[in-house]
Amino acid sequence: MLQLISKKDTSALYKINGQIGGKVDRYILTTPETRAICNNPRVLGMEYTRKLQKGCEFALKSLVNDAALILNETETIVFNILRGGLNFGLRDSLADAFNWNAHSSSFISAQRRRCENNPDEWEIVEGDYHKLYLKPISSIVFGDVVATGTSLEHGLEILIDEVIRSESQIRNMTFFTIGGIRTEEILEKAGQRLSQICPDFEGISLIYIEGCFVVPTAETPLHIKITGTDLIKRDALMAPEFIESQYESPYYPLERCTIYDAGSRAFLVPEYAEDLCDYWKEVLELAKNGMNFKMLVEERTPFLESDRFADENLVLMAQSQVDFFEKYI
Repeated sequence: MLQLISKKDTSALYKINGQIGGKVDRYILTTPETRAICNNPRVLGMEYTRKLQKGCEFALKSLVNDAALILNETETIVFNILRGGLNFGLRDSLADAFNWNAHSSSFISAQRRRCENNPDEWEIVEGDYHKLYLKPISSIVFGDVVATGTSLEHGLEILIDEVIRSESQIRNMTFFTIGGIRTEEILEKAGQRLSQICPDFEGISLIYIEGCFVVPTAETPLHIKITGTDLIKRDALMAPEFIESQYESPYYPLERCTIYDAGSRAFLVPEYAEDLCDYWKEVLELAKNGMNFKMLVEERTPFLESDRFADENLVLMAQSQVDFFEKYI
């Protein structure tokens, strides 16, 4: 299912076989930096965004070198969906990858919340800020964390409306995400619209970072989960390097979410740390009520061989994480 496109040391870019509708080509990126992000929630603040930027740089180089993507410096626009899109550092990734200095950036806001009358659905509550700029012909490079996809849908709707209003053209789009399958559904729809509007539209490159993760539902058999927002490893399609990296630390297979809240992880660390404390306190309660380490590994990451891990003390592990993150609150 995965075809190796590029590899350097322990970094790799895989293509998911088969193009879906809307001219969407799907890839999975794995690098030491992005594995650290998706495994270890202690990677936060500036360290987190710099590692994410470095991983995106490798993918951009790989796609261009493989001729899977054509980018022109003066036509390329980084489309920032605030605030999550800033995490990816794509303006810097492009500059570092290709020694560019003249590419452009656009910005829109997209703050979401759960709907009061249906907590399983989300809505945009702050999306009025636009600093949107397009060239006569543009290549769009952007990124966001995608669970429900509410922000991504909002951003693409505004972008495509601007394409129509300004009578400009989109050559291609490159989208980076730590996200799930909903990403494909949204980009497929956008690609179909752009194919109708832009005669020379080449398509969309979708780069999943480390894997196409799963958003849990009420039926997902996990003791701890946040539906509609968590991105879990259970039943996900992941890079083989990322799967193997789970054995590097007993903490990695146990995390509630691959990314947690991407915005606060970069820009409001105390709020992020509080989320992590809450999770590990819940794990601590499970451990005190009979859950052991290998049971939790088998629940959250059943694709792993639990026997490859030592028999860790789950109480001590949970308390260690609580102690670490409490320092940031």
